[in-house]
Amino acid sequence: MSWATTLQTLSIAALPVILAITLHEAAHGYVARHFGDPTAWQAGRISLNPLRHIELFGTILLPALLHFIGSPFLFGWAKPVPVNFSRLRNPKQDMFWVALAGPAVNLLMAIAWTALLKIDVLLPRNYFTFPLALMCEIGIGVNLALMGLNLLPLPPLDGGRIVTSLLPWQYAVRFASLERWGFFILLGLLYLNVLDYTVWPLVSLLKHFLLILFQLK
Repeated sequence: MSWATTLQTLSIAALPVILAITLHEAAHGYVARHFGDPTAWQAGRISLNPLRHIELFGTILLPALLHFIGSPFLFGWAKPVPVNFSRLRNPKQDMFWVALAGPAVNLLMAIAWTALLKIDVLLPRNYFTFPLALMCEIGIGVNLALMGLNLLPLPPLDGGRIVTSLLPWQYAVRFASLERWGFFILLGLLYLNVLDYTVWPLVSLLKHFLLILFQLK
């Protein structure tokens, strides 16, 4: 792939990747505010401005690296939105909804990109339909990948927060203590290709289902 083609692809991928990551984080802050914690709002992080959420490695360099090595899925992260769970009205119960907000927004965006792809397919072929189709496909893939990865039951990922909110208090405290090791465990799972047999097949299945639902397959 030439540098010109690579730069074209990255320019097309920039919008869906940035939206997937930044709206994921903004959703956490918005739901936290709804349940009584204004920390993210006071920090100016409940915003659609991607500059407030971009983290150099997770938002830009990692997705670009995954593209260059030919990864079947692009994913990354933004600066985590600050949430003070002790300020929630019902901390343990409300943690479930705050954690779920990010993956839920990614699912909604994946559906929206699929709908836009359907519209693109129905349009007469022109100069813009191919790049738009590519942008939609990237939008579907990156949102489903981000959703699937974050739903892993591993603190500090959203799935870990969800599990913590559902466990009895004594077990929740022990499970949450894994958070200090969470990043290293995730790196280990990636290195051992565990996600290739767990998360990514489910992501592929959900993508296939969306394409069938919109009669794109």
